[in-house]
Amino acid sequence: MQGRLLPKYQGRYQAHPVNYWHEEFEVAREIGLDCIEFILDFNEVEKNPLMSSSGVIKINSMIKQTGVSVNTICADYFMDKPLHNLDVNEAKASFLILEHLLSIAGDIDITDIVIPCVDHSSLSDIDAVSRFIDKVGKLIPHLESKNVNLSLETDLAPLPFSKLLTELNCKNITVNYDIGNSAAQGFDSSDEMSYYGHKITDIHIKDRLLAGGPVTLGEGDADFSAFFNKLKEFNYKGPFIMQAYRDEEGLEIFKKQLAWVKPYLESL
Repeated sequence: MQGRLLPKYQGRYQAHPVNYWHEEFEVAREIGLDCIEFILDFNEVEKNPLMSSSGVIKINSMIKQTGVSVNTICADYFMDKPLHNLDVNEAKASFLILEHLLSIAGDIDITDIVIPCVDHSSLSDIDAVSRFIDKVGKLIPHLESKNVNLSLETDLAPLPFSKLLTELNCKNITVNYDIGNSAAQGFDSSDEMSYYGHKITDIHIKDRLLAGGPVTLGEGDADFSAFFNKLKEFNYKGPFIMQAYRDEEGLEIFKKQLAWVKPYLESL
C-alpha cells in the first residue's frame, strides 16, 4: 500500500505522500516488491499524480525505471465523499472523479479501483445501497469496455454483500478482501469466501483485534491459516497488498511483517 515504506505524510496513518511518492518505487524494488497500490485521497486530491497527464507520465517513468508496477488504486477519496452521498452536488463530483480514474486506467495498466464502502461511506442502510447501485450501474458499460474492476470493500455481512454483487450483475464489479477488517467485524473468512471468493480480485493483508484497531500481523484476531487455506479453492490471480500495521518510519516494521506473511503466500 502506497506510503508504507516511507515516513508518514503529515503524520497521517494512510495517505498519498505528496511530493515524495516517487521515492517509494526504488525502496520497493530493493526489498523485492513488484507493485504499489496507489492511494487517491480526498485531501489534496489535485496534487495526486493520478489526476494529471504529467503525473501519469511520471508514474510510468518510475514504473519503467524500477520494474515496480501500479495496477491498482485504493480510492480512499470515496470514504470522505461517497458516490452515494445524499448531497447531490457532492455525489456528482465524486462520480466525475471515478470517471476520470477510469479514463486514465489504460495509461497505467490499472486492473482494479478499490472502492471503500466503510465508515462514513458505509452501505449500512437500504437507501444508501439503492443510491450506490444507481451510481455504479451507470458505469458498468465503461468498466466492461475497459476491462477495469471496481473492487468493493464493504462492512456488509456476507449474505447482503453477496446480494449486492448479484444485483449489480457485472463481471467487473468485484471484491476487495481485507483480512484484518473482516476479523475486526467478527466475520468468518471461510463463510465470506463461500459467498464471493470467486469475485475477489484484490487482497489487503492486515491484522486487527475484534472491534479494535490494527496490530502487527499475527497479534490480532485474523485467522490467516483459515483464510489462505480457503483461498486455495479459488483461482486467485490478483495482488496481495500489504496494508499492515505501521509506525512513524514504516520500513523496518514492514520488512518484519512481510517476512511473517511470506510462508502463507508461498503456500499458494
